[in-house]
Amino acid sequence: MKSSSITIKDIARILGISPSTVSRALKDHPDISAETKKAVNELAVQLKYQPNAIALSLKQNRSNTIGVIIPEIVHHFFSSVISGIEDVAYDAGFTVMICQSNEKHDREVANANMLLSHRVDGVLVSVAKESTNFDHLKLLKEKGLPLVFFDRVVPVVEADCVVIDDEEAAYKATRHLIENGRKRIAHFSGPRHLQISTNRKNGYLRAIREAGLKEDADLIMEADNFEKANNAVRMLADHNKLPDGIFATNDLTAIGAMQAAQKLGIKIPEQIAIIGFSDGRLSGITNPTLSSVDQHGYEMGSTATRILLNRIMNPEEDFKPIKRVLQGDLVIRESSI
Repeated sequence: MKSSSITIKDIARILGISPSTVSRALKDHPDISAETKKAVNELAVQLKYQPNAIALSLKQNRSNTIGVIIPEIVHHFFSSVISGIEDVAYDAGFTVMICQSNEKHDREVANANMLLSHRVDGVLVSVAKESTNFDHLKLLKEKGLPLVFFDRVVPVVEADCVVIDDEEAAYKATRHLIENGRKRIAHFSGPRHLQISTNRKNGYLRAIREAGLKEDADLIMEADNFEKANNAVRMLADHNKLPDGIFATNDLTAIGAMQAAQKLGIKIPEQIAIIGFSDGRLSGITNPTLSSVDQHGYEMGSTATRILLNRIMNPEEDFKPIKRVLQGDLVIRESSI
């Protein structure tokens, strides 16, 4: 008999007991004797019995699986989020299906449809940079699936969310540069349509205005990856508009700016101070080491998962969107002091 075909009925037949007794023994039911539980569990291990997850999900009307749609698994911040998600889900007896949009709208739509077809119990989402239409996420809500956004939220879709205070974190990062004597600070921002980009830009501008510094539109550039930051620094140098400080929307952007500046013979932080956002592993090994904002990815993932599981386990609760706001912490290193 193949181990993959072993059922509760097979174990019951071999032991001469009823299938319901086997089922309750496997669930450690108090009505079943210790001797019977021992016999059932030992035989189940011997025969390599595996519960039929599909049949169980149909019986319970729940798959005990949650879906995650994430922009990039390789990004340190998002991998930290996944760790938080999986730890909480595992402890609650749930499995996790992870999908990567790779920042593409079409991939995100395909991911959402796949999770829906696999009957997951709920979905955690951080939207792709390309996504400006969110009908696929609205469909998840219409189908009754609990939905929780993390980091990148969609205001037009009513759902729970977990974010950090991006504006305040950006304000603190920019103010740190100002307090260290920087007067012409550039901001390398993310895509305009993303709420986090708007919030971080607003925090940057608040610090600039509060300090009475001149706002320069030429110093606010959409550059949210390594290559774009490289090009932005070179363009500023070509136009003799190099800043004395750069607040970048993420660490890879900051590192791209740092490398471009160094190739131009610019000393960091003496001539240009640089600070990033996310505090990934690379920030501690650059030369000089990179100042950054810690986004607390693990805490964000674990918090979002607890909210989602509570929605799954309590579907009858009146829905009032929950918003959890975490505080980003400034981590000062050599690149900005």
